[in-house]
Amino acid sequence: MKQFNHLLKFIEKKAVKIEKRLRFALSSLCLALLLLFSTFFYFDKAFIFIPLLVVTTYVLTYFSVLEGIHDIEWFTLFFMPIVVSVSFYLFYFLFPVRWLTRLPFIVIYGISTYAILLTANIFNIGVEKSLQLYRAAFSVNFFYQTVCSFLLFNIILFFRLNFLYNAILAGGIGFLLDIHLFWTLKLDKTIEKRLLLFAFLIGSVIFEAASLMSFVPINSTIFSLFLTGILYSLSGLSYSYLDQRLFKETIREYLIVLGFIFVITLLSISW
Repeated sequence: MKQFNHLLKFIEKKAVKIEKRLRFALSSLCLALLLLFSTFFYFDKAFIFIPLLVVTTYVLTYFSVLEGIHDIEWFTLFFMPIVVSVSFYLFYFLFPVRWLTRLPFIVIYGISTYAILLTANIFNIGVEKSLQLYRAAFSVNFFYQTVCSFLLFNIILFFRLNFLYNAILAGGIGFLLDIHLFWTLKLDKTIEKRLLLFAFLIGSVIFEAASLMSFVPINSTIFSLFLTGILYSLSGLSYSYLDQRLFKETIREYLIVLGFIFVITLLSISW
């Protein structure tokens, strides 16, 4: 623990002299190069690269954000950068291994990392100064949560696990993503019990949906889209309710999305 604290102090001492946006760019570049390097190895080396990506992402996120990290923020500010790194790494192996897919994938990952680091920084220090800045950060964060949930659901279903494993993993992903999403509501140093309850309820719905749909003959991509649609709609509605901004237009918007995805799912079932 002492060595870790010394490492953080060393990073802080050196990083504070570097302009913040340059820090974001350097961190994104380093992570993109690490992910690029990892793509030259088969999936059986994931037990090496996943911990390496997690640790590197955590350290580089600290290098990027640096100031004013307290209490629950040691989890919440680092959560999405790690989720982006791990989900992109795992999802890459569902692609054909060639340069035509590798390079665009790495570029998209680098841009995504930069965006999510910028978002973490806004959540950390810039919220009180600008409501508009916060809204932009929330939209980017919610977008990447939706994208990452789709990638992770795809990865789970790729392994063709038992229905119970599918349900537990999918529900757990929904629960963790929603904890982070609801934390962005007030950005407190702790997470309220009612926010945990809302996250648990949505995770339970995802658990039940994944359990049920595991017995339905349907393409895994559509299955993932269905779970992502449920997570997106319920999370958006819950956030709006907690933020006291649940208007008719908001309800209609999320229900239309959910209804559209439900229709696509029904039409895709192999009857």
